[in-house]
Amino acid sequence: MRSRIHSNLLGIQNTPTISAGKKFQLDDLIEAQQFDREILADIFEVAREMEKVEKNSPGSQILKGYLMATLFYEPSTRTRLSFESAMKRLGGEVLTTENAREFSSAAKGETLEDTIRTVEGYSDIIVMRHFESGAAKRAAATTEVPVINAGDGPGQHPTQALLDVYTIDREIGKLDGIKVALVGDLANGRTVRSLAYLLAKYQDVKIYLVSPDVVKMKDDIKDYLTSKGVEWEESADLMEVASKCDVLYQTRIQRERFGERIDLYEEARGKYIVDHDVLNAMQNHAVITVDVDADPRAAYFRQAKNGLYIRMALLKLLLVGW
Repeated sequence: MRSRIHSNLLGIQNTPTISAGKKFQLDDLIEAQQFDREILADIFEVAREMEKVEKNSPGSQILKGYLMATLFYEPSTRTRLSFESAMKRLGGEVLTTENAREFSSAAKGETLEDTIRTVEGYSDIIVMRHFESGAAKRAAATTEVPVINAGDGPGQHPTQALLDVYTIDREIGKLDGIKVALVGDLANGRTVRSLAYLLAKYQDVKIYLVSPDVVKMKDDIKDYLTSKGVEWEESADLMEVASKCDVLYQTRIQRERFGERIDLYEEARGKYIVDHDVLNAMQNHAVITVDVDADPRAAYFRQAKNGLYIRMALLKLLLVGW
């Protein structure tokens, strides 16, 4: 099923710089460890082509005849809309459920595997967010259509990491030799876990891990970075780290991951805030991915747009190839 080519694919002639037909190296997109530098560079090249498609070919039909199912068991606005926009901008169609945990057969006791087998019959690709780590891998093992992990509990969020690295490259102009501060909930933040895996692909990268004690980065990521020769350092001093880094990447303290331990959540929340004092400590060329709208170094709105191009590229690659 994954190798089938829809006979009604139209519109590729409108974007002559994009090739089609050669199979993408990956069948599914589950975790950041799947990528190597060559694949990353190729995806980023297609993303740049998708930017041209979005700007110059509003009626693109590259994915005409294809259906994408978005199956979200946790709330999402940006990720879900980004994927749906990406599919529609390439001429595809979308089947969506926003809160599958409460308003689907899962609430009646249906297993994830049975749900995936059912949705497989309706769609050509499944984009799934789930509250359990490893759920996307289970889904991919169940179905013959491609599965994209849009976040699996405290596990990973590989497409977010892809757009983060793509944004860093666009903003800084390089990925080798950079210093990145990961700030906030590093224990439960799936985005920082996936980002750490991807940053490890590049040379002479240093990662600063800045978090409250109760949400420190887990040992599996630190061990992985060490095994890949990536220098990392834990710090409690955001001001000091801000003066050294090229990228400051902040993730929120995730209340939903604390369960009944609200005391631990209250201990962690609000401890690290990127305010004007932190901005003043940062280097002029540094990039920020947090809510400081007025500063030109704040890249998160550009980051969101880059997410559209990355997801357009991934849908194109998984469904029709290079």
